Amino acid sequence: MNTASNAFDARDFGRVAVLFGGRSAEREVSLMSGERVLQALRGRGVDAFGFDPAEQPLERLVGLGAQRVFIALHGRFGEDGTVQGALELLGLPYTGSGVLASALAIDKHMTKRLWHCEGLSTPQWRLVGNLEQAREAALALGLPLIFKASHEGSTLGLARADTPEQVDDAYAEAARYDSAVLAESFITGDEVTCAVLGEGEQAHALPLVRIQAPGGNYDFEHKYYSDDTRYLCPAQLPEGEEAAIADLVLRSYRALGCRGWARADIMIRATDRRPFLLEMNTSPGMTGHSLVPMAARAAGIDYEDLCLRILAAARLDQAPRAGGERS
Repeated sequence: MNTASNAFDARDFGRVAVLFGGRSAEREVSLMSGERVLQALRGRGVDAFGFDPAEQPLERLVGLGAQRVFIALHGRFGEDGTVQGALELLGLPYTGSGVLASALAIDKHMTKRLWHCEGLSTPQWRLVGNLEQAREAALALGLPLIFKASHEGSTLGLARADTPEQVDDAYAEAARYDSAVLAESFITGDEVTCAVLGEGEQAHALPLVRIQAPGGNYDFEHKYYSDDTRYLCPAQLPEGEEAAIADLVLRSYRALGCRGWARADIMIRATDRRPFLLEMNTSPGMTGHSLVPMAARAAGIDYEDLCLRILAAARLDQAPRAGGERS
């Protein structure tokens, strides 16, 4: 077992608020993540308490004596820059990416535009706002297509269309969750995920996890509740492929300005083994089925140590300097 946690003194963190729950469609998953993080921090002697921003205003954190915040919220109003901005105003250091990177990464369309401009491979896509545009995307991009809610995660608002007859229903399913829907070319091949810890040039990738879901359908049920999905870590990829994918993910992470930790999802096209970036999650799941703890474990970092590492990197985007200057 990795003993990196010995480098941290729990007293140095002060009083820590673990934010979980929230108002997004991923509330249920966030509650599971936050409870595990809270138990882990307390198990290492951290003075931590749980806080659900759906049940009380964030400004109460100050009155409760919070000195640092571990964000275990997923989706909107937690992973999209809004909570990060509020914590900036309250002057409370928080885990994960800052306001801009969080806002970019939650928006799949903006993320893909930035990656495309940076020359990073991502599947072809169109942003669609109605059925007519969805049908036009199917003609332009070809089938099969994946329709995604542009601002959701955990495979919520995700549907596949293999035939023209399925396009309307697939679009409608995604549009239930978001008025902005992404139509994305479907990549046939291996599905992998890559977690990153750190910031800037010091950021490093954890071992890849290869996902084998029943029928290739890695949906909400198979992601969080089913034991039928297989996870391979080490990913058992051809020689040199994992290093190339890790490099691609690190470039995508830095391009967005992410910090602290995140997880990228990737498809490897079967015909030529080319990897394609799908999305970046800046507040990944920390449940019993989650992939970042799995990758960390393969790197010799247990769950409690992982939580401490993430917490130790908590900071503000706009921390005041001596003399009143701002960074």
